[in-house]
Amino acid sequence: MPDISVDVLVIGAGPTGLGAAKRLNQIDTASWLIVDSNETPGGLASTDVTKEGFLYDVGGHVIFSHYKYFDDCIDEALPKEDDWYTHQRISYVRYKELWVPYPFQNNISILPKEDQVKCIDGIIDAALEARVANTKPKDFDEWIVRNTGIGVADIFMRPYNFKVWAVPTTKMQCQWLGERVAAPDAKLVTRNVILNKVAGNWGPNATFRFPARDGTGGIWIAVANTLPEKKKRFGKKGTVKKVDADKKEVTLEDGTTVGYQRLVNTMAVDALVEAMGDDKLIKLSKGLFYSSTHVIGVGIRGTRPERIGDKCWLYFPEDNCPFYRATIFSNYSPYNQPEKDVKLPTLQLANGSRRQSMSAKEGPYWSIMLEVSESSMKPVNRDTLLKDCIQGLVNTDMLKPEDEIVSTYHRCFDHGYPTPTLEREGVLKELLPALQEKGIYSRGRFGSWRYEVGNQDHSFMLGVEAVDNILNGTVELTLNYPDFVNGRQNTERRLVDGAQAFGKRPAENVVTGRRMTGGKAELGGRVETSGKE
Repeated sequence: MPDISVDVLVIGAGPTGLGAAKRLNQIDTASWLIVDSNETPGGLASTDVTKEGFLYDVGGHVIFSHYKYFDDCIDEALPKEDDWYTHQRISYVRYKELWVPYPFQNNISILPKEDQVKCIDGIIDAALEARVANTKPKDFDEWIVRNTGIGVADIFMRPYNFKVWAVPTTKMQCQWLGERVAAPDAKLVTRNVILNKVAGNWGPNATFRFPARDGTGGIWIAVANTLPEKKKRFGKKGTVKKVDADKKEVTLEDGTTVGYQRLVNTMAVDALVEAMGDDKLIKLSKGLFYSSTHVIGVGIRGTRPERIGDKCWLYFPEDNCPFYRATIFSNYSPYNQPEKDVKLPTLQLANGSRRQSMSAKEGPYWSIMLEVSESSMKPVNRDTLLKDCIQGLVNTDMLKPEDEIVSTYHRCFDHGYPTPTLEREGVLKELLPALQEKGIYSRGRFGSWRYEVGNQDHSFMLGVEAVDNILNGTVELTLNYPDFVNGRQNTERRLVDGAQAFGKRPAENVVTGRRMTGGKAELGGRVETSGKE
């Protein structure tokens, strides 16, 4: 007999696991437990703080949402107006010492004339070929050329995407794209070039929210705090050592065994099958590819320069810096860096040298967060990466050689990006159902390995919808129909009046309860609703 028995066990307290736990707590008809190896919840949406007091998210995270339920949950966790800042996205591509407004392919009017000609030629050719094309692109590279033309492909899309994904675009499929890449309008681009105009903001994150304090990780700590303490096991006592799918039992690091009827797994699916010791599934998971992400933080003394201004995040396709993206993290919140009166010593100047006096003195301070990808196809020198990134900041005019650096940060995340390779769907269509047949719902950025639904709102709802499927048999729209959920505002689910109000006062369009069989509650029963599930 296991030490603990629950209807639903949730592995991982990142956005997906917390989404599952939040829904389980709301419906309140199944017993459940959430475990995580980290003492602090958040997973890949956590925030670190340097000893000097600079905050860095573990990657570029902002809040924009496709789901009212997600909004309800984070607003419940951080309900005050001053808990948040709302920003207009101000984003650029660095190219030939120019700042080209994002998206690059809509703003080639900024480029040198010879590049404008090359890009327009390609865009016109692509538009003409699109009229007669009767097949779908075979890979991401072909999609790029068909949609943006050979000029934009060579100047920006190919080099930038290799820096992001750490694999060539020819090895990636294109079904994941959806709303993530803007296809240029040939007439609009030509008009803007002639009139020397730039295009405005595009995309789902043209405006976004960011927490005032504690970074992105503060959101998930606050969400976790809305859950009952007795149903959370974090840290060593929540570290998964073994998963026995046949016995439906998980062994934790401290020796505790947890029995379950259904398992919602949010750890990387390749790590899950290793913990299961299933040789067939382990072999199958080898067909999945991922890249690692290095997050580099640089804290600078001085007033933020005008050339940086209110920029949010910036893209770097060229080879004069190792990073593909820079975020001006101090622009998101004044609490992301130390107060002006905090005294810090200078570690070095941006050119690598040291001043005669490196003694501690006051600010003000600002900060930059950088992201660098790594894979077997794109190795990096980890020993020199921080130094190379600082030099890259100088090369791209983000820093001046004489700028004083007072804090640095470097952390590598082995599983950074789940790569949508050509082989991915073939693996997932076999792997995820095989796990589900064993009562395991593997969901999340790496749990279900679908980057196109890997943002925070998607990840959260993958957990929510897994629970709805387990308890009520409802369709998991986010997992199975990414384009559908990304193309609309999903309003069917609401949090109502809080976590426990749901069980006391059912809301329209929200399923409650489980099917009763022989006096026992049976997981997986279907309850029909008037909502569009």
